[in-house]
Amino acid sequence: MTRRSILAGKNKTIIIKVGGSVTVKGHDSDQVSAETAGTWGLTLERRSESEIGRARAAIGEHVLFDIRLKLPSPLRLSPTGREDGGEGKNEPNEVIEVQMGGSGEVLVPFESNLKVYAGKDIDVQGIKGRVDAYSGLKLNLRDVYCLRNVSAGRAMSIDCQTMIENDVTFGAGGDLRFYVADLTSLRLRVKDIGGYWEARIGDGEKSVYLKSGGDVTFVTDQKVEPLPPNYILGKIEKPTIA
Repeated sequence: MTRRSILAGKNKTIIIKVGGSVTVKGHDSDQVSAETAGTWGLTLERRSESEIGRARAAIGEHVLFDIRLKLPSPLRLSPTGREDGGEGKNEPNEVIEVQMGGSGEVLVPFESNLKVYAGKDIDVQGIKGRVDAYSGLKLNLRDVYCLRNVSAGRAMSIDCQTMIENDVTFGAGGDLRFYVADLTSLRLRVKDIGGYWEARIGDGEKSVYLKSGGDVTFVTDQKVEPLPPNYILGKIEKPTIA
């Protein structure tokens, strides 16, 4: 078992690149801690944003993923979901980068902003910042405040409070379950194994397109109105009350 930890300080952006599967959990600490039981290595470093250009993971000669990164913004997320430098002052131009060749677990401060890349599964829980995640297999986001860009090679399950962008597309190779709690004005388009359908919530101010190789389950407590051309609704469920 290999373990590493580092003081996050004001570095709220954390980039995690994993060849296997990873579980990321928020915890009440200023430390970023990572551990892996594998023999593929583990590194945890504080780096300048300008050094982060590509997420790449490989085992031997087999490349699991090779993705050019959009450099993370140094601006922090305000409680209202808007990016704000705080009276004109930006956060330090540094990120924490975690890399492991195998699988493992990473603990991060609750307020972290995450970019997670994994060749296999990703499971993110209890994050009060924003999350971008790209998994080769399954993706699960639970008790996450802000959803950014995500995709999964197989099943994907999203349970978040809000999202920043107004026009987004999310894709999964398998079943896709989608719940963003504060979506009260939405234009929804869905393409899954059962075909294509469109719907609207409220005035339809935001736009979400869900593409899935399996079934899409859209979760909401709002009234959903079917739209042309077919006036068909797919699978819609009410959120589970804990």
